[in-house]
Amino acid sequence: MAGRVSGKVVLITGGGSGIGRATAIVFAREGAKVAIADYNREGGEQTVRMIKDAGSQALFIEANVAIATQVEAMVAKTVETYGRLDCAFNNAGIEGEMGHGGPINTADCSEENWARIIAINLTGVFLCMKYEIPQMLKSGGGSIVNTASAAGLIGLPGGTAYVASKHGVAGLTKSAALEYAKSGIRINAVCPGFIRTAMVERTIDGGAISEDAMIAAEPIGRIGRPEEIANAVLFLCSDDASYVTGLPMPVDGGYVAQ
Repeated sequence: MAGRVSGKVVLITGGGSGIGRATAIVFAREGAKVAIADYNREGGEQTVRMIKDAGSQALFIEANVAIATQVEAMVAKTVETYGRLDCAFNNAGIEGEMGHGGPINTADCSEENWARIIAINLTGVFLCMKYEIPQMLKSGGGSIVNTASAAGLIGLPGGTAYVASKHGVAGLTKSAALEYAKSGIRINAVCPGFIRTAMVERTIDGGAISEDAMIAAEPIGRIGRPEEIANAVLFLCSDDASYVTGLPMPVDGGYVAQ
């Protein structure tokens, strides 16, 4: 199925590791020109090297998605370099204090933790779309995928700020999808379950949940791989999903179906 996004320009935030890196590699393999944004320069540049070593085009842009001027510049740099923007995967996110030292219930969640998680996970997605959508309108359409979470579809004790941010992403995705459905821009979200990433490893190491408990919670009986989310994002951005918009899509081994 090589070439499913051949010739398209895609911008991926949080592309320096985990799901973002896996998605950048998949898109490059499928023929896209990839702009990788991350606040972690080392990780982002490593992803670029991996893509270039495989013979594809990639660009790194250092950006904090919670800062509007940096997001605006990130989108502008992508368009300046590649001439257009066809797809965007707004994936950058953090777990915050939920992943360190065990669950934090609502009354114990600090205002600083709440504000930081909302700023990156939710406001960051809003800012990305705010500057991506006008570029897509200029070229007649495009596809946006936001990273929500299984925690954006159900409640989880001990992760109030994270759960709220991801529910917000799901709602933001639905509203924006309706606004631009007739303008040729499809907007969806992926809702990963437990995926083998550095974030999940930190959650395990911090004592919030054990790996055995994660596996037991997944009907499919295992933790997911970043590439499995990447393939879902590829589908949603490809012409194969031309009739799909406004969908918060679980990619979670059956977790939210229970």
